[in-house]
Amino acid sequence: MTNFEFDEQFRRQGAALLCGVDEAGRGPLAGPVFAAAVVFDPTRIPEGLNDSKKLSEKKREALFDQICEQALAFGIAEATVEEIEEHNILQATFMAMRRAVEKLSVQPQLILIDGNRVPDGLIAPAQYVIKGDALSASIAAASILAKVSRDRVMLQLAEQYPQYEFTKHKGYGTALHYERLAQYGVSPIHRRSFLKKIL
Repeated sequence: MTNFEFDEQFRRQGAALLCGVDEAGRGPLAGPVFAAAVVFDPTRIPEGLNDSKKLSEKKREALFDQICEQALAFGIAEATVEEIEEHNILQATFMAMRRAVEKLSVQPQLILIDGNRVPDGLIAPAQYVIKGDALSASIAAASILAKVSRDRVMLQLAEQYPQYEFTKHKGYGTALHYERLAQYGVSPIHRRSFLKKIL
C-alpha cells in the first residue's frame, strides 16, 4: 500500500478532509519543538513524500515549497523552550500540534497523528498512527513542514549563538554539541531539563 492509498482508505470512509500531523525536534537539547498539520486535495498531492528523516535536506526544501503550494490547507506551529521546561517535552509537543491544527483554514473531519498518543483538545476526531510518517502521505507532508521549519529556526539561532555550531547538529546531542556545552556552558535556548547530568 502506498502512502496515498493509506490516506485514501480514510477518505472513502467519510473523512474527505483528512489532516496529517507530525512534529520535529522532540529529542534535541536546544531550541523549540515544531509541529505541522496538512490537509490535501487528493488530486493535488506532491510526488516523493516520505518521512522527513529519510529525505535529503535539498529534497525536503523542494517538497516544503510544493506542499505549501498544493495543500488545501496547512498550519505550522511551535512550542518554545520555556514551554518545554514548564510543561515537559510531551505536553509541549501536544501544544505545538494543537496550534498547528488550529491554524488550518479548513475544518478537518479526521486528524491522523504520528506516534502512539493523541493530544487532548483537538478540534476534530483524531487517531494515532505508529510510524505514520512512513505510512501516510498527509503525515509525511506534515513531518517535512515541521522539520524544515525547525531547521530554519535553528540556523537563525546559530547566528545568535555561533559558539555551539547549531548549523552542524541543529541542537541534537552530538559529540560536537556536548563538547561546546562543556566549553561554553548552557545558553538561554538550551533545554535545561535535558541537561541534568551536565548541570
